[in-house]
Amino acid sequence: MVSLAKAWTVTFYGVLALMVALGMWDVFFGYEENKCSMSYMFEYPEYQKINLPHKLTKQYPTYELYLYGEGSYAQENKNLMLTGIPVLFLPGNAGSYKQVRSLGSIALRKAEDIDFKYHFDFFSINFNEELVALYGGSLKKQTKFVHECIKIILKLYEGQEFAPKSVAIVGHSMGGLVARALLTIKNFKPELVNLLVTQATPHTAPVMSLDSYLTDFYRTVNNYWILNSQDIKLITLSVAGGFRDYQVRSGLASLTRLSHETKTLSVLTSAIPRTWASTDHLSIVWCKQLQLATIRAFFDLIDDDTKQITMKPKKKMAVLNHHFVKNPAKLFEETPNIIADLTGTSKWVPVKVTKWTFMAFNESYAMYFAFPLSNHRKTYSHMYCRNSMLDTHSWIYGCINSVSMCTQGVDLSWKSELLPTMKTFMLKLHDYPKLSHLVVYVPSTNGNKFVLDCEFFQIELRTVQLPVTHLFSFGLTSRQIQLNSNGLFYTIPLLNFGQIYQAFKIDIKSKCTSTKVEKDNVFRLHIPWSHEDIMTTSRAPTSTEIPLRLHVAQPENDSHVAVLHMFTSSDCRYEVTVRTSFLQILGQAIV
Repeated sequence: MVSLAKAWTVTFYGVLALMVALGMWDVFFGYEENKCSMSYMFEYPEYQKINLPHKLTKQYPTYELYLYGEGSYAQENKNLMLTGIPVLFLPGNAGSYKQVRSLGSIALRKAEDIDFKYHFDFFSINFNEELVALYGGSLKKQTKFVHECIKIILKLYEGQEFAPKSVAIVGHSMGGLVARALLTIKNFKPELVNLLVTQATPHTAPVMSLDSYLTDFYRTVNNYWILNSQDIKLITLSVAGGFRDYQVRSGLASLTRLSHETKTLSVLTSAIPRTWASTDHLSIVWCKQLQLATIRAFFDLIDDDTKQITMKPKKKMAVLNHHFVKNPAKLFEETPNIIADLTGTSKWVPVKVTKWTFMAFNESYAMYFAFPLSNHRKTYSHMYCRNSMLDTHSWIYGCINSVSMCTQGVDLSWKSELLPTMKTFMLKLHDYPKLSHLVVYVPSTNGNKFVLDCEFFQIELRTVQLPVTHLFSFGLTSRQIQLNSNGLFYTIPLLNFGQIYQAFKIDIKSKCTSTKVEKDNVFRLHIPWSHEDIMTTSRAPTSTEIPLRLHVAQPENDSHVAVLHMFTSSDCRYEVTVRTSFLQILGQAIV
């Protein structure tokens, strides 16, 4: 009996060890490939050390402040006669002050493109690569040093015509937490920081609570932000890396429960327009796609009158949503002109069919394709259009009380959305009862080739529910749906999916009538309660596998459902299968 019990004990712990090992393998190796491009410097990077007051260097002997520069810009600023917009980079656990170079270099190239009408000065702090994620005793000291550096930076601009009164902060990892801790300092002036961007920062709790200093620091910072959420005016963007970042689980980076929703935005890199890639804990500071989105946002935040980052909270949130949540494939405008003139020599072409495709190539003149809406309102609920030309010009309009053409239209391009291989537009006919026509604009192409598709459809016929399989089915059973219509868009609500411990695999198989030409497809896993969408592209006919798991669980009072959006080809049929992934469940349990 004793030997039998011992055998069972050994077997139990052996199975447990195997499950832990499999979970660890999924965490460390079961993520997507690195889709980030490396950001390179065009000229040799230079880090100019800023001389600090003797009292400060004596108090913080291992900390330093640097100004980033390249080439002629670095040489011109040797005397520190600065005229730009200050941004302060804070490295994280064991991080280097040199990690600022990706942001600084891209911002410099952007400034050159506009002849230095505006430019940013990037500063960075050397924390001596302290291991603050393991020992929290240095966090208060770092916070106080950052406060002093902000005041020193602003003094460098005194006497300038458009001298800044505040700085923007970019904090990587624990550097983002240090930035948030500034507000807890006694007599700290919140107006000294006008914007905070954090990258892979564990906001809600430490990754590992190894000492009381660390837990006390977190408790102090988060309690302050929660108790003063109505009064804190600092606009904060938290960017998490997704499943490639196994060091900081993305759920820890969410600010949803720590601050007012109108002042914070938490997103995953996989959901950011033009980035659409998961990043590991270090690549998030050099991922070219992400840094480009960040710098575009910084330049759009500039106020033309003050030549500094705007003080308007609504504009800040509008810019951040434009670049980090939903991009309409348009350049940002604070107050866009939605009334457009549709005059000129362009040809008008009426379109009366319910499904329409136009392949543009070497068109010598521009055309307006007008879709009358009145005949379709009783039969169809929506109209969907997509365009493979990914420029930033307006392309879709609405006409009011028009017979066949109109001289002025409502620019609906601001309602479109940029996807990896197309820009799309969805019109709910019931919401626009005054529109008589929808107009699609095709410019003269000059050798460019692109495709436009439009269709009218009934949303109920394009919505197919797919309940996920049971957690303990171990992938042995599956659920499947067939999409046999020739539609361009489908909505697949994923029922009973909302917990972090759940994990599934979705397999999408496509069969097309013509296999000579591959068709671009985009599949988007949309999580309505958090910005953690995953975008997957494929070329039909093919089989595509999509991992299905969460970073943030569905809130108790939230009735939304996770959805798979399918942007498909009209001559293909699709089969969607979901099954439990036991390996990924183990990985979710580990993190």
